[in-house]
Amino acid sequence: MSKKEKKWKVTVKSDTTGNKGSDRQGIFQVLHSHSQRTTMSSPSEVLVDFQDDLAVDDAPSSALDQLKLSPMEDKQWPSDDLASMSKSETNIKHLGQDSHLSWDDPYYDIARHQIVEVAGDDNFGRKVIVFSACRMPPHHQLDHQKLLKYLKHTLDQYVESDYTLIYFHHGLTGENKPSLGWLRDAYREFDRKYKKNIKSLVIVHPTMFVRTLLILFKPLISFKFGRKISYINYLSELDELLKCEQLVIPSRVREYDEKIRQALKPSAQGPKSPPRSPPLPNQQFGVSLSVLNLRGADPGEIPLVMRDTIEFLKEQGLEMEGIFRRSANVTLVRTIQEKYNSGEEVNFAQMEDVHLAAVMLKTFLRELPEPLLTYQLYNDIINFQTDVDNSSQVVTIRNLLKMLPQENYATLKYLIQFLAEVSARCEVNKMNNANLAVVFGPNLLWGQDAAMTLSAIGPINNFTKTLLDNYQEVFSA
Repeated sequence: MSKKEKKWKVTVKSDTTGNKGSDRQGIFQVLHSHSQRTTMSSPSEVLVDFQDDLAVDDAPSSALDQLKLSPMEDKQWPSDDLASMSKSETNIKHLGQDSHLSWDDPYYDIARHQIVEVAGDDNFGRKVIVFSACRMPPHHQLDHQKLLKYLKHTLDQYVESDYTLIYFHHGLTGENKPSLGWLRDAYREFDRKYKKNIKSLVIVHPTMFVRTLLILFKPLISFKFGRKISYINYLSELDELLKCEQLVIPSRVREYDEKIRQALKPSAQGPKSPPRSPPLPNQQFGVSLSVLNLRGADPGEIPLVMRDTIEFLKEQGLEMEGIFRRSANVTLVRTIQEKYNSGEEVNFAQMEDVHLAAVMLKTFLRELPEPLLTYQLYNDIINFQTDVDNSSQVVTIRNLLKMLPQENYATLKYLIQFLAEVSARCEVNKMNNANLAVVFGPNLLWGQDAAMTLSAIGPINNFTKTLLDNYQEVFSA
C-alpha cells in the first residue's frame, strides 16, 4: 500500500506517571514525527487550499483561538478506542427502506446508508445538514468518490443559503475512516460557495484525535473559518442551536452519549435541558396560534410577529437578492424575541435589516408548538406527491386546507399571498417558488414523532411549491 493510500492515523500514548504535561508533549512529538516522515501526509499539504481562502486581513496565526477549546486538563477527552465502544458496533445496518431516493437512482447505494441528512432550520434560520460518521460502512462497502459526489449533489440544493453542519464523530473507526487523500480531495472539491455560507460547523463527541488535529492545524486555518468551528461534548448542548427532536440522531450516538454521562461523576455530568418555563403574558414565540388568537381583538387576527415582519419586508425586502437565504446576528435575534415576549414594540424600519426581519418570520413559524399545517395533515402531505395526480392537486390541497383551524387557515393564506409577491420579483431577488418552498417547507410542517429527514423534506417542499404555484385557485373558494 502506498503512502497516498494509507489511512490517516495518529497514535497517542498515555503517560503512566500521570504527568499531564508529559502526555501533551508526547502527543505533539508523535504528530511532529509523523509529519516529518511523509510529505504526502503533512498538514501543510493537506490544507494547502486554506491559504487560498484567506482574505488579505485574515491572520491565520490565531485562527482557532475562536474555537470553544478549553484547556486540555479541563476535559476528560475520550480516546478513539473508547469512542468506538466495541467491535460489534462497527456492523452497519442497511437502511435502504428509509432512503429518499428510488432504487434506480444513481446515488441510491449511497443515500440508503443515511450518512447525510437535512434537518430543517436551526434556531437562527440556517439550514441544518447532518453527517453521521457511524453510518459510514467499511471501506470495501462504500465508494468514497461516489460519496463525495453525493455530498455535493445534496449540498447543492442548500448551499446558496446560510447553513449549519453538524458532524457526529462517534463511530468513525479504522474500518470506515476515509483515507487522507480522500479528505484532501474532498476539501479541494468544496469550493468557495460551500465554505462561504457555512455559518457553523459543530463537532459532536470529539475525541482526543479530533482535538489534537484542530490544534495542529491552528496556524493553517483562517480566522474567519476558525470562528465557525465549535465542539460539544453532550447532545443536550445542541438545544441551544436547534430543536433536538427535529434532528436525526443515530441510536448509536444516543447510546454513546448516555454512556459517557453515566461514566462521569454526578457533579461533572453534562448539562441537561432545562424544563420549559410557563409562557409570559405577552409571549409571542413558542405560543400556539389558538392562544394568540384569544389575545387578539378579532377572531382570525394575524399574529403580531408575522404582521410586523411581512409589512416591513413588503416595503423594503421584495427586491433583496437572496431574501430568506441569509441568517442574522444571533444576539440580535434573541434580543428581538425577548422584546416581543415582554410586550415591547419592535420597529424593523429603524433597524433597516431585511435579513433580520426574514429570520424572525421563519423563527416564529418554526417555534410554533404545532406546525402551521398541523400534525393532522402530515401524512396526507407526505403522500401528496405519490397519491394525487396533477389534475386533482388543486382540489386536494383546497380540501386539505379546509381541515385547518380558522386561525391556521387565515395565517397560512396571509403568508402564501406575501410569498407570491416575493416570487413575482424573482428575477431580482432570485427567490422563485421552488426556492421559497425549500426555505419555508420545513417551517410549515414537521412530524409529531418523527425527526426531519430528506425522505420527508422532499414531499413537504413539493407540496409547498404546488401550493405557491396554484395559490390563487386554492384560496379563491
